[in-house]
Amino acid sequence: MATEYGQGYGLDGRPGFPGSTERRHRLPAALRAPVEGRSWRELGYVLLSLPISILLFTYAVTMVSLGAGLLVTFLGVPVLAAALAGCRGLGALERLRARALLGMEVADPEPLRTKKPGAMAWMGAVLKSGASWRALLYAVLHLPWAVFSFVVAVNVWVLGWALLTYPVWFWVFPMYAGQDGMQLYGDETHRIYLDNPFEITVTALVGLLFTIAAPWIVRALTMVDRLLVHGLLGPSRLVSRVVELESDRGVVVDTAAADLRRIERDLHDGAQARLVALAMDLGLAKEKLQEDPEEAARMVDEAHGEVKTALQELRDLARGIHPAVLTDRGLDAALSAVASRCTVPVQVEVDLAERPAPAIEGIAYFTVSELLQNVSKHARATWAGVEVWRTENRLMLQVVDNGVGGADTSQGSGLAGLAERLDAVDGILVVDSPAGGPTRVTAELPWRGAHVR
Repeated sequence: MATEYGQGYGLDGRPGFPGSTERRHRLPAALRAPVEGRSWRELGYVLLSLPISILLFTYAVTMVSLGAGLLVTFLGVPVLAAALAGCRGLGALERLRARALLGMEVADPEPLRTKKPGAMAWMGAVLKSGASWRALLYAVLHLPWAVFSFVVAVNVWVLGWALLTYPVWFWVFPMYAGQDGMQLYGDETHRIYLDNPFEITVTALVGLLFTIAAPWIVRALTMVDRLLVHGLLGPSRLVSRVVELESDRGVVVDTAAADLRRIERDLHDGAQARLVALAMDLGLAKEKLQEDPEEAARMVDEAHGEVKTALQELRDLARGIHPAVLTDRGLDAALSAVASRCTVPVQVEVDLAERPAPAIEGIAYFTVSELLQNVSKHARATWAGVEVWRTENRLMLQVVDNGVGGADTSQGSGLAGLAERLDAVDGILVVDSPAGGPTRVTAELPWRGAHVR
């Protein structure tokens, strides 16, 4: 069942309900921010960034400079490799710090791939790895940003809390500094002190504004840190895409193997068994042809019925793989044929100016066929509808029924397998099926024209 966006969620991540943590907050987020744990963790991250970035910068510049200077000798290569390996290790610590203080989950970059064991192979892998050089770039770029964010964060937080609490400690000035209060302005002839109740109150209000704004300013600063950690210390887009494609390839292989097993099982248990029985019946009829022609004729007539049944089963099996009507006439005719076999009336609307690529067309046909089978078997509906249309570079499918609802992709059902099939080709399956119905299943597929192969 699809999650409804916009629903209230508590701090524990579960949907909000009366009396939940989220509902108990009486102050708006802007006023809660200065005392929330998240704001203090983000401030701690910024404060730690300065000493850590100094360490990273010093290590990276020293080691890389030393390695570059020694490149004229053999020692330069291992020193440079050690420098990059150290940057990778420090990058791992930075990912841990971002996870602990910013709640940021960053996957590890691609591991080192060595074709053969040995120190030379390891050094070559370190020097060729893009993740190593990105970690070095992070160590160099993070220092100036850490200095800037440290200065801004410390000044804003200290100024805000100092002004906000000024009514509590302004007595320090006349008692220990020999002046009436905090000096706002002064020259050789004139000075302005914040010493009367009105000025003290205004100062506290200004401090309140700075205190409220400080967590949001720090949060904006940490957004840059998030970008740096994610972009330079995480996996590259290319590697992430390769991992995703490898996973999708595994799904496709498993799905193809499951389809082959299903076809083999259907052939073995259905048409093949009937054809074996048919051959035996025709053999018996042949033996009785001379002795009892009438009995032989009856057996031949039964065999004729078995042939018709076997042919129908073969047609159904072929239709489930890739029906001829889909190849000859496209999705409109093929889906209409599927809808005619559904146990409830189905309204089909296909609005396509051109046909998609055969592979996409086949997946779309299979998706709608599976969804209509679910309607027939589980929905207890009296009506269903199928819509197919194109939106820019996406092929959209939607199957609706007025059944009992409760369909869910998270229960390991056929919908989960269908979602995996679509995901393997960069498709999406969204199920909206509240208890009591109706059920609306929407699928998206990448659009490729029929001329693309």
